[in-house]
Amino acid sequence: MRALAHETKAHGWWHSYGEAVKDWFKLYVGLESAATKIRHYEANIVPGLLQTVEYLTEVIATDNPQMSETERQAKVDVRLRRQRLLARAVPRAPFLDVILGEPVLRRPLRDPAAMARQLDSLVVASQRHNISIRAPPLSVGLHRWPAAGTFTMLDFPTDVREQEPTTIYMDGPCGAVYLDKPHEIQTYEDAWRSLGERTLDADESRELITEIAKEMTHGT
Repeated sequence: MRALAHETKAHGWWHSYGEAVKDWFKLYVGLESAATKIRHYEANIVPGLLQTVEYLTEVIATDNPQMSETERQAKVDVRLRRQRLLARAVPRAPFLDVILGEPVLRRPLRDPAAMARQLDSLVVASQRHNISIRAPPLSVGLHRWPAAGTFTMLDFPTDVREQEPTTIYMDGPCGAVYLDKPHEIQTYEDAWRSLGERTLDADESRELITEIAKEMTHGT
């Protein structure tokens, strides 16, 4: 991780955004850009890599009510720049595997129509070759290690002399946690496997998301 941090500090686009990217988050953006696969379980909001402009603008404004419009716009620009990762040609874009809790899909924005557009965007994104979006319906009950909450698992290239271990990432308003010890990785692998056993498949997930989008649009 230190080696990756050194490399990304020298070459990362995110360093030009100054305070718009917190120091503790710069390491994550660097690791994200180096990953070949990103697995993300989200229990609260649509992941940043998949947010529409309307969605991410409301999230940033809600989180930072005292921030100036210029500062907020810088954060918007950073998130949009991050999203380019999924369309990158060289090196090949990572595979994004997302599991979204059903409450994430049903939690509206101030404008329900904007939330419907966000859901439509998820359906479109899920049809891309390097993006998978699945949803565990509420009816399936608990998965293993539910107290883990939202987490991201980053897998790195295997065709290198010294392969970086899978890294588990979790964050909050005041900082982040990075885990990469074998027993930590195994715990989150177990949680991910348990979640995967409880999700709808890709087609069923698209159907669920589409149905919720219709409910948002028609107010039913």
